[in-house]
Amino acid sequence: MTMATAAGNAHSIASQADKHKKRNARFSSSKPHRPAPVMRTPLPPSANANAANDVAGEPSHAQWAEIVQQLGAEIAGPLSSALERIHKLVSTGQIDRQSLRALRESVSQAREAGMVGQQLARLASGRLHLSREKMHLTQVLRSVLAQRSRETQARGIQVRQVLKPIEVMTDGSLLFALLNALMDWALASTHSSIDLRLDLTPWPAKARLVCRFAHRSLDLLDDPRAAETPATLNSLAWRLVEQTAITLGVLPLREDEAGITVLTLEFPHIVGDEANGLAATERALDAPSEGESSQDYPPSSNSKPLAGSHVLVIAQRRELRSQLQAAMQHMGLIIDVVGSMEEAAQFCSEGLPHGIVFEARLRGPEFDRLYAEAMREVPDFSFVEVLDEAHKTQLSTATPDGLARISRQHLNDALPSVLLFELSKGL
Repeated sequence: MTMATAAGNAHSIASQADKHKKRNARFSSSKPHRPAPVMRTPLPPSANANAANDVAGEPSHAQWAEIVQQLGAEIAGPLSSALERIHKLVSTGQIDRQSLRALRESVSQAREAGMVGQQLARLASGRLHLSREKMHLTQVLRSVLAQRSRETQARGIQVRQVLKPIEVMTDGSLLFALLNALMDWALASTHSSIDLRLDLTPWPAKARLVCRFAHRSLDLLDDPRAAETPATLNSLAWRLVEQTAITLGVLPLREDEAGITVLTLEFPHIVGDEANGLAATERALDAPSEGESSQDYPPSSNSKPLAGSHVLVIAQRRELRSQLQAAMQHMGLIIDVVGSMEEAAQFCSEGLPHGIVFEARLRGPEFDRLYAEAMREVPDFSFVEVLDEAHKTQLSTATPDGLARISRQHLNDALPSVLLFELSKGL
């Protein structure tokens, strides 16, 4: 492959390498796991101190220092590999397909680590004020699984579910982030199917989500190295699962034994007959503490409720792409951009984003096919159409075809609100 051909692939490295399947994170326990028959992920001391309130505390400075160190390593490693290949390209003037694919993968891995770092920084900021709202945990989980169905199918991974209908009191946006982070970590770590079970613990009743998978191939279980914990189990993806759970007040317990990993997440505040004194609990959660104004914690006080959600922008014109990115840049979204419906279809073949914002002039048969496939997989999937001409802003619930619409002149003012509604409607 010549230098000119390689340069023609530069856009591919930037846009195709970071497919939606990689929109999340890698976790690591609060302390490195040592090889042992059974390992549990301990909560930090601050979390234990607040256990009486079912709310985990903030990790220690040492833990965050450890996470930052790991973040640097997971960014620097792939970038060093990419830099070596670029030096070789510069010196020889050519690159083969295998090296180009490896280069694209290295850039993608570094980008993933950076995005996870952004989400961890948000959790560490101390500025999150969680809302308490009634969420149907089972429905949210099924929505996440439907959203990730293309990805699981592309990887040949079966997700088996046994889910009881359970409602919980929690922060909706962080719950969505937690379940997506869980799927990212499990998909990156599994060598088998993924088993998900949602039920209630004995009294006192709590919602219990159990995720089980084989972290090592079954034919390697007799290998002496099988006692070692694979690096993927303690990656940044795990860190994100762990810290998001702790922030939500959800107890994460992880066991790694005989090649099998079992993660249990316990949600303390359930809704229903099993939750004794629920009304009092809800009032206590909603009421401000002594000396605290209710204005300090407005209903949607999460400054970036959609952080970590994945949006695909389909726009042919560079100036429109820039305008759309500028309108969304403060929302903490993961944004990918393509220039045609054909590119969008190829992008979505490996996994759907959470929503699509597209240029109206690109509508046609290819869009109709993409729309039909997305709605067949995820009935409440979000599409936002951007029109050049003056047009009133419309949510999907107000249009006969279920597309949200917004005029280009209103993007800066109205697009964040439209996305907040559209991406949250499936929760």
